[in-house]
This record gives sequence, C-alpha cells and structure tokens, in this order.
Amino acid sequence: MSSHDAQAQAPPTPLSNNNANALLSSSPAFATPAHPLLSKAPAQVRRSNTPTDHAPFQKPQSRSASILPILLPPQTLRPIAFRTFTKKHNLTLTASSLATLATFIGKHCGSAWREEGLAEGVLEEAARQWKKSEGAVIVDSEKDNGRLRDILRVIEGGLVGGKVTSGVSALSRENSSVGGGALERMISESRPSAQRNESQDSLGMSSLDVEEEDVDDDGSKDVRGWLKTIPAFSQPQLVFNAGRKHFEKSKARPSMLPGPAAKTTAFRQRYHIIHQRVLRNESFQAPTTTSTSGVQKQWRITSVANLLGRGGSGHVLLGMLAITPTGTLALNDLTGSIQVDLDQAAHIDQVQTWICPGMIVLIEGVYEEDYGATGGSLAGQGGVGGTLGGKFIAFSIGAPKAEPRAQSLGLDGEGQSDSTHIAGGFGWVDFLGVGSERAVGSRMRKLEQKLLTTPLFSHHSALASSKEVTSAAGKLVVLGHVSLNDPRVLRALRRLFDVYTSSAMQLLTQPVANVSPASVLPTGFVFFGPFTSLPALSTPMSSSAAGSPDSRAYKEAFDSLAALLHDYAILLRHCTFHFIPSDNDPWPSAFSAGGAVPLPQQNIPDLFTTRVRREFAAANADAAARARESKGAAHPDHVSGEAVWTSNPTRLTLFGPSCEIVAFRDDATGRLRRNSIAFGQARERQRNGDGENEQEDEPMMSGARTSDDQESSSQDNKAGDEMDVDGDESQRADDPQPQPAPASAKKQSAIDSATAHARALTKTLLDQSYLSPYPPSIRPTHWAFAQSLSLYPLPSALLLCDAEAAAFSLVYQGCAVLNVGKFVGGIGVGSGRRDAVRWCEFALAERRGVVRSLNS
Repeated sequence: MSSHDAQAQAPPTPLSNNNANALLSSSPAFATPAHPLLSKAPAQVRRSNTPTDHAPFQKPQSRSASILPILLPPQTLRPIAFRTFTKKHNLTLTASSLATLATFIGKHCGSAWREEGLAEGVLEEAARQWKKSEGAVIVDSEKDNGRLRDILRVIEGGLVGGKVTSGVSALSRENSSVGGGALERMISESRPSAQRNESQDSLGMSSLDVEEEDVDDDGSKDVRGWLKTIPAFSQPQLVFNAGRKHFEKSKARPSMLPGPAAKTTAFRQRYHIIHQRVLRNESFQAPTTTSTSGVQKQWRITSVANLLGRGGSGHVLLGMLAITPTGTLALNDLTGSIQVDLDQAAHIDQVQTWICPGMIVLIEGVYEEDYGATGGSLAGQGGVGGTLGGKFIAFSIGAPKAEPRAQSLGLDGEGQSDSTHIAGGFGWVDFLGVGSERAVGSRMRKLEQKLLTTPLFSHHSALASSKEVTSAAGKLVVLGHVSLNDPRVLRALRRLFDVYTSSAMQLLTQPVANVSPASVLPTGFVFFGPFTSLPALSTPMSSSAAGSPDSRAYKEAFDSLAALLHDYAILLRHCTFHFIPSDNDPWPSAFSAGGAVPLPQQNIPDLFTTRVRREFAAANADAAARARESKGAAHPDHVSGEAVWTSNPTRLTLFGPSCEIVAFRDDATGRLRRNSIAFGQARERQRNGDGENEQEDEPMMSGARTSDDQESSSQDNKAGDEMDVDGDESQRADDPQPQPAPASAKKQSAIDSATAHARALTKTLLDQSYLSPYPPSIRPTHWAFAQSLSLYPLPSALLLCDAEAAAFSLVYQGCAVLNVGKFVGGIGVGSGRRDAVRWCEFALAERRGVVRSLNS
C-alpha cells in the first residue's frame, strides 16, 4: 500500500494539520476552546477495554473524553448564576466565586453548557450543597476556606457527560474526588446536622429538619451554655444593598475615627432599611386585582427631588427631620431637602409618639412651590441634591410602623421557618454571627422547648408552695442604676440576693430527689450603670461634678460589691452577671462630666473589676475542690458562673437566633421630651400661651385594652392588639401570687400618664428601628459602629434602663420591652419613699417580663 493510499484511508480528525491555524470563533456565546484539538488515533481516545473497530469516532465511554473544554467568560455566565443563586436560593455571588464557577462549568460542561442546560444543573447543585454545608449568604471563594472548591470537587465526581447525576448529593468519600472527604467532614462537623426536603429546594427556602435524637445528644443541657454575649464592637458589620434588596458584609474595616463618609453611610443605611420596610406594607403596595369592592387607598412615596415642578399636588414623603442653619424645620432624603410646615399637621398614630429631629418619618401633604425664589438665600437653593424652594405643608405626620420579627425573617405566625415564603424575609442573613434563622433556627427552637418549657417542681408540693421556686428558674433578673457607692443600694442588693438564694438554701438543708439547688436560681443578672452616683474620673469644673470619684474610689465601689458577693457563692457558681456601663462610668466619663457620651460605649476597664473577677474564680475553684474531695465529678453540662463586662448597648442571644435580647442604658424619656417637636394643636397652644393643662403638651395616648373592656369598640381593640401593656403583672417579692386589681383601678391605669409615656417611648424607639434617633449634637455616635444601634429585625426583647421613667413591661409587635428604672428610689415607686426597691424579671421561655418590688 502506498503512502498516498494510507493517507486516504486515515480517519478524519476534527482539526487536521491543514486547518490547524484556522481562526476560531471568539464570541462568548459560542465560547473559544481552551486548547487546540490534536489529531489522535481512535485507540488513544477509547478506553483500553473498548472493542476495536474501524469506526473513526465511536462514542467513548469515558466521562471526560466526551466534553470539549472551553474558556467561559464569567460575564457570560452571570445571568444564569444570578437566577439560580440570587433569585432562587437567596445567595449572593462575589466576582471571585463567579469566576470559579465559570472555570468549572467551562471545563466540565463544554460548549453545550447553554443549549443542553448543563450549567443550570451544576449551579443548582452547587447552591444546594452550599446551603447544606451552612455557608454564608454571600458566596465568597476567597474567604470560605475552600468550601466552594470542595463542593465543586464533589459535584465533579458525579458528572456524566456534563450532567449532574441524581446521586451526587449522596456521594461517599470513595466516589468523591475530595481528598479525605473534606466536604463530608465539613458538613458533619457544622451544626446542625440537617436533612433537606428536596421537594422544597426549588424555592430556595428549604427548612432544616433535625431529628430528635440529634437534639437530645447535641450541646449542653445547661441553659447558660447557650447564652452568648455579643458586645457592640464585635457584631458583624452588614450593609443593606438597595439594588439587590439584601444585606451584605461590609468590606470597610470599622474604626473609632472614621472618615466623613461613615456618617453619610449610617444615614443611608437607616433610610434604606426603613424604606424597604415601608414598601412591604400593604398600604404601599399596588393592588393585584381591579375589583372595586373594599377599595383601600394605596400610598406612594415621592422623593424630594421629584417635587420640582409639581406645586399644588399632594404627596407622601419619607425622610429625616432636621433643623437647618436658618432655624427652620426641613425633611431630608437621599435626593434633597425641603422645608416643612407642621402648623396644620395631625399625628397619624393612635398611640402618639414623640417626633424629634433626627427621626425618619412619613409626611402627607401638599407641595407649595416658591416661583419667586432667586437662590440668594439658603432656602432658595433649588435643584436635585440641594434645598428645594418653597415648602411642604403637612397634613399628617408619623413614624412608619415597626415590622414584626417573624415577618422580617420570613417566619410563619408560630415562629417556624416558612419554606414557601419568598418575599420580604431575611432568614438566611446571620445578623449576629450565631447562625441564620433558616440555617439553625428550627433546631434551636427544639432545644429551647426541651430545656426551657419543662415546668420545674410541679410534682413537689412542698416546693411548689415556695414563693421563689418557680419564678427564679429560667429568668433574667434586671437591675438599673446600681450606684455601688450608695449604702442603700448595697443593702437592697443583699436583700435581693437573699430572695433568690432562699429556695436553694432550703434544698441544701432539705434535699429533694432529682432536684438540685442550682435549678431554682436565675439564669443570670443584668446590672445597668451608672455604678457611681457622680461621673467617675471627672475634673470638678462645676458644682455638679464636684466630689466625683477618682480611680481609687471607683475601684473601691466594685470592691464593695465583691465583698457582698463573697457571701453568696452559690450565685457565683451558677449564674452569669452582666455589667453594662452608663455615662458616669469610665473611660468616657473622664471628659464628658456626666453628659451624653458617644454610642456605642465600651465596657468598663478590667483594672477596676479585678476583685469581682477573683471572687468568681475562687467560688468556681472551691466547687471543683469539693467535688474532688467527695470523689465525685462535676456535672458534664454544668457551666461555671462568670462576670461579663460588656458594652452599651449589648446583645444577648439564647439558642442562637431563636432569642435575641438587646440591653441598652439611656435616659431616653427626658431627651425625647426636651427635643420633641410641637405641631398642630400643640403648637397653637404654645403660641397662645395656654398652659392651664400642662399634661396636654405631653403625648396623648389611647387607652390600653384590659380584661374588662375587651369587648369595646373596634378602634380600641386594634390599639390593644398593637401594644399589650403588662404593667398589671407587677408584684412584690413578698407576695406569693399577684393580687388582681379592681376594675376601677384597671380603667384608671389605662389612662395613667406613666403608662401612656411608656407606650410612647416603646413605639418611638421600635418604629425608628434605632436606639438613638437623635442628631449628633444631641447624642453623639461612633458612625462606623452605628449598626450596633439598629433594631432591625426587631429583637425578642429590649431591656431598657431609663432612670427618668417609671418601671414598666409591655409588648409591641411581638417584642417585649422592659424598663427597669432605678433600683432604689425610682419614679412611681412607693409613693416617694427613698428606699423603695424595684427591678424586673424577664422569663426566657415566655418572652415576657414582670416588674417586681420589695417592701421596706
């Protein structure tokens, strides 16, 4: 056979030598091969056990030989990745992750990645595996410690011809290409171990189902083992992306001395959070049907810049109130500023709140354009981004209503994850670094039901009759304004500790089977400052600061507390003590002289609290030594007592995202009263000098719904549903059961000014979703850490210490709000007695608080 005949009988090749230099298509739609194809004999393409024949291109049995690798640009894959990861699974892809996925799909799916839908299958499986391994909501291959690459290796082992096989999720370590089963170990070590319901994965909201045996065997059986303190400076820094309608991790590193942009960012974040919350309200959503029955007016927010040229028309504005340099009141949003006239305005809320500069409000009214403005003054500088000419005449004003926590996280009415709910939920966002609601919330609630809702001592009649056995277990004891340099406070603390240790001492002298003395003690104590009555370390520049304690005197105050705690070692071994500073505590008190210090405030320095720490260490060491002497061992689930000095504000989490508690020390009532804006009839009374009834200038509140008037008008019922006042739960520690108040007293309490102010304070803060809604001149803020002041989503409970308000406990939008007031001699306690003692208890299981007091 001649060489010419041999060449004629040679099998054809995809790219012969004659056209090896031919130009290939560079269009991203067709994709460019990663490498030129080489001429290979069929025997080199087929596997060794493939029957030999003369067919030039028999379909190979190898998985990889049938795929033509290509270079897939990330921007070409972006639309499909966005639909799969973001729209379907509520995940966000970074540029590095998108490039990693594009490289993987181009290598293993080839040129058929789009036509045969191979890319969608790989992306879908990658998103499922990412959620199964409890990855963050932001998929970042540069910061996930190789998590995404491990997932792709597992998927690679299950690909056949670029298609994902049905058994890829159940690949073993032998079938996976992950060396040593890295992904399997990663998934098994993460908490919780979960099983996904594949029928719900298409919605991207699959709940995590945890078996009961996993709940029984996982974690500590001590409730305090699940109680975590998160200072303000340790919270994850998240920013709301208005374009993607989602929270993302901030790339900027927070600093105590940030640049000017940090202040603007803090305002934009507050505005975006409230704006997206308002748009999800029914009143601001367009109707889905054209039915005329039951027509409800639909509102629409207009930006300030869009008022130009629309004089005489009605609008609804959303923005922040501010005082201009000329002394007028203006409304600012992200597009501009406009002067506001509140002479004819009325409050839109049934429970009227305080309206102050620095708050974000909704205003309905008419724009009155000033056609004669020349721009010579500040108020006449028109244009987008500046101050518009004219003014906005307001007819109604109020703060946007707060959104319940369940709605913000996409939960159903019973607090369970709703896997079929897509819109309006941030359940995959880990706001505090303890796990997201959809990742671990279901499992944490099962643990909570197991460890908290079991009634204690229900079968022991002798203990059930005790006045403290059932009230102390599983509760936080909250004390406010604990001035340790005041002898009255130290005496009140001794009486308080006697109350909570009496049942434990009874169990030590009269043991009961299967009941430990520690099980009747509170879960923890929360002490709010100031811990001295005068600003510590402050230079006496005025008579109010004269006699302020120096560093030695301040340390001696905590030494006095340590000497008192020495007599209650059982509390030191089984309880957690949290200390939250105030304006009079160092270091900020050294330069503020008791004035408002920037928020958040750092914890009290360790050099002042060394003796208290030693008392806790000594009590725990003594308990361990006694256990060794008795040849026994401490309970494996026991968590030693500790003292935690944290920031103001701070957050406590119990069972991860299941229960979030915000603790905040601030005299907000007085600040709100001093800076409240008078409008409408109140402004007319001030102009006319009508001061006959001073109470008319305070917020006028609607009556609280009680058990005697639940059948009242629908308007009163609606107000009662929005805010349930729990003030009637107050009781003295010396009374076994709270005594019911007469009907006349209940009706009187419904219009009591203290209750009205409590409701106004609660609704003001929660509607603003912010702890300090004031201008910087009134309450300074560390702008880089402003997120720690956010109340979105609403916490499970808000523990306030406002010494200028009476103690109260109420519930608004599912959030329990407690104000503890002053520990000794607070407002509304004991008819003016200086030694009256009052504190609050917060039940962790019921999410409800109660105000308690001691007889003198």
